[in-house]
Amino acid sequence: MKPIIIDVDSQNIEKYPATCFMNPNDQGYKTKKEWLLKRFSEGLKIKLLYVENDKKCHGFIEYVPGEYAWRAVKAKGYLFIHCIWVSPNIFKKKGNGSLLVQAVIEDAKKQGKYGVAVVTSEGSFMAGKDLFIKNGFQSVAKAQPSFELLMKPLKKGPLPEFNNWEKQLNSLKGLNIVYSNQCPWVARFIREVGGKKKDLNITEQKTAKDAQNAPSPYSVFNLVYNGKMLADHYISMTRFQNILKKEVGIFRRGT
Repeated sequence: MKPIIIDVDSQNIEKYPATCFMNPNDQGYKTKKEWLLKRFSEGLKIKLLYVENDKKCHGFIEYVPGEYAWRAVKAKGYLFIHCIWVSPNIFKKKGNGSLLVQAVIEDAKKQGKYGVAVVTSEGSFMAGKDLFIKNGFQSVAKAQPSFELLMKPLKKGPLPEFNNWEKQLNSLKGLNIVYSNQCPWVARFIREVGGKKKDLNITEQKTAKDAQNAPSPYSVFNLVYNGKMLADHYISMTRFQNILKKEVGIFRRGT
């Protein structure tokens, strides 16, 4: 199964939709697509992985110049990876993930960048660090509960670092969702939850600068109650309701 990498841009995104496991007709993906079309001019790139004689996409990597990273980081002079996935399991552990990562590293070399950076997590909905360590990345910072900032050095320069996301977290009062449309699943969730909770403050991060000042390193989705992070990645509506019942109900009783 010969791998084929397709570079996606505004001209061919209709032919090669970057769906992130979502039906391209779903409103969540349509919202993500609108977000992407605004980001291409900022240098965002997407590479899709296909295999010979198979029309289905089996891999995805999204990255952007560090100054436009939609994470709570400082990474100017680097390329920054937002997301990577390979699916289904039959295509994993065959070098396909490394193929996508190496393609970004080669792009960074051509652009004369300091290197490539990424935020990983051992939690749900984010890539773990093993793939990146295998490809020469090094850990430069950690953050609770399991976030890690990694970078692949290419030439001497300032190290990427986390921004002061804890300050932003502690400043949030009441019940809040801070999110961006960088993830189509989050975009769909926001449509489902919007307007259902009168006491819920929903704040969209509309620019990379907004995301870099998010209340958690991941930035994409943050459910916060009075400075406490209740969820720092996409969750289902059922999980959301259970969290509110358990956590917010306890807080309201003053315990």
